[in-house]
Order: sequence, then structure tokens, then C-alpha cells
Amino acid sequence: MSDTEQQAGRNSIEALGARVLGVLRYAGGMSLLLGSVAGATARGLLPGRVRFRWSALAGQMVRVGIRSFPIVVLVQLFIGMILTLQLAPTMSDYGQLDKIATVIGIGGFRMLGPIITAVVLSGFAGASIAAELGTMVVAEEIEAMRAMAMNPIRFLVVPRVVATLIVLVLLTVVADLVICLGGFLACKWALGPDAYSGFWETVRVEVTILDLTTGLVQAAVFGILIGLIACHEGLNVRGGAEGVGRATTMTVVYSLIATIVASGVFTVGFYLFKL
Repeated sequence: MSDTEQQAGRNSIEALGARVLGVLRYAGGMSLLLGSVAGATARGLLPGRVRFRWSALAGQMVRVGIRSFPIVVLVQLFIGMILTLQLAPTMSDYGQLDKIATVIGIGGFRMLGPIITAVVLSGFAGASIAAELGTMVVAEEIEAMRAMAMNPIRFLVVPRVVATLIVLVLLTVVADLVICLGGFLACKWALGPDAYSGFWETVRVEVTILDLTTGLVQAAVFGILIGLIACHEGLNVRGGAEGVGRATTMTVVYSLIATIVASGVFTVGFYLFKL
């Protein structure tokens, strides 16, 4: 093996090692941030001198949830309609048009509702949180808070992470119903009475509490991931306006990756434990 080939091999190994170390460093930073958020939240909720900032939480929920509500409804409505019309030809070939409601209901409640809502929220709320915190870092407002003995985790990160968690769970409930509504409208307008007669009764019978619970558990985890990633990227901005733009972009990218990976882990776990 020539010296050039050996050097190329070493460079490849070094690059791979650097990426692995980068992933581990990022995961470690996220874990430390999660621990700080959990500790600050617990201290605020337990009796004592430190009070939980309910007004800040309410403000973030309005900012994150109310403004993204129309987008979530619009996207989920069309997801339900598109999925129904894609399923219809195959289901019709087997004479199972009346089972479309079952597929839409279970698929929406267990997976599509939380995942699509998380994707929308990562682009809408995650990017906004990262840009806001990043701008505060660039303007040295975070350092000013520390100089005044104010904990940025308690005052800035906790309300945003908790608000993202709560809002994502609530929006997922709405998304589940809207997906079913989209499927019903598609059945009624395009497929005829064989598909939409008894649609809502089928959804009520076939969709169980377990289907709803598994979807909401995923939504809670997605909310925590999106909130932590957005805050982590925002608080670690370097390089002025360019750094803020990078943090905003990477928040969306990392949030989508984390959501898909987490959903894959949940799916495998649900399959293995027959949930």
C-alpha cells in the first residue's frame, strides 16, 4: 500500500472519529440541558422560594401553539384526504372500502398525528425559539442575565421546552381528529356511500385508548426533543447573524432527524411488546 493510500485511510478514520465524537458531544450537551431543565422545573413546582413562571409558560404556549394551530389543521386535513385517496384503489380491488376508516383512524392516532404535527412544529416553533435565543446571545443579553444572578435555564429555557411539550400533545389530539375528518371528506366526495357510511362509528369502535396513548406519549417525547434542540442551538450561537442563521437551520434539520429516529425506536418497541 502506497503512502498516499495510507494517508487517505488515516484521514477517513480521523474524519469518522471526529463525527462520532461530535455526535457524542452533542448528545452530552443535550443530556446536561435536559437535566438542568428537569431540575429547574422540579424546583419551581415544589413548595419553596423558587416559583414556576406560569405567565412565561402561558405566553410561550400562545406563541408556539395558537399561531401554529391553523397550519397543523390544514396540513393534517390534506394528509387524511391524500392517504384515503391513495388507499382507495387497492382497498376497492379487495372489496374493503369500508375498512378505510380503520386504517385512517389507527394510523392517524398511533403515528401520523404526532409525527406530522412534530414536523410542522419543528419548522414553525423550533426555528423561532432558536433564532430568538441566538439573537439574545449575540446581543449579550444572556451574559447580562448571568451577571444579575438570573439563571437563563429557568427564565428562558424551561418555559419554552415545557410549552413545546404541552402544545405538541394538545395539537396531536386535534391532528388525530382532523386526519379522520380529512379521510371522511375524501370518502364522501370521491368514494361513495360504501366508504363513508358508518365511518365515524368504525373509528369509534376500532381506535382504542392504547392507540391514543401511544400517540400522545410519542408527541410528548417529540415536544421535549424539539424544545431542547431549539434551545441548545440558540444558546450555543457563535458568529453573529451568520451563527443565528445556522442555528435556525440546524434546529429544523436536527429536530426532523430526532423525530424520525425517535418514531422508529417507538415503532420497533411497540412491535416487540405488541402494543
